[in-house]
Amino acid sequence: MAQPLMPKATAVWLIEKTSLSFEQIADFVQMHPLEVQAIADGEVAQGIIGYDPVANGQVSREDIARCEADTSARLSLAPNAVPQSKSRGKGGRYTPVAKRNDRPDGIAWLLRNHPELSIAQVAKLLGTTKETIEKVRDKTHWNSPNIKARDPVILGLCTQSALNVAVTAAQERLKAEGKAVPAPLPVGTDAE
Repeated sequence: MAQPLMPKATAVWLIEKTSLSFEQIADFVQMHPLEVQAIADGEVAQGIIGYDPVANGQVSREDIARCEADTSARLSLAPNAVPQSKSRGKGGRYTPVAKRNDRPDGIAWLLRNHPELSIAQVAKLLGTTKETIEKVRDKTHWNSPNIKARDPVILGLCTQSALNVAVTAAQERLKAEGKAVPAPLPVGTDAE
């Protein structure tokens, strides 16, 4: 059985606002009846403001009235009262501090060796921003004189399989658009 939100605060509210027995409240909030009695006596949960389970959709007023009339009845948590967990987006990828200075080198390598990759693909692959990619491409990056094009797989910024998938997707996109797949620049030339 799911537990209501803020069980102690819910117990405080149920003690103050209803005539439910300690056992009924304890069963609903999944606490021991003696702990609920201690809350009622003021020994536990001093200063906790009651949390209204009716206003928050955890239980109905009718269910409370039914249980007040019959001491053997038990409150039941409303099925939609428990919030559903939200799936998180991937968000930004964490790059260790030691590898952050290698990112521009990986960007330069991708721009030179895989010009078919879009800026968005490079950003996703290396976990960087479009602005950083543009600065490396335009040679306006703050560390531009020290950037050396190095393979991001060797640097540990991405996996070879992720790089292969991105390159294949970029080549298929260009073929679908009817554009020629650009050849990588010869070794020894700078990225443009």
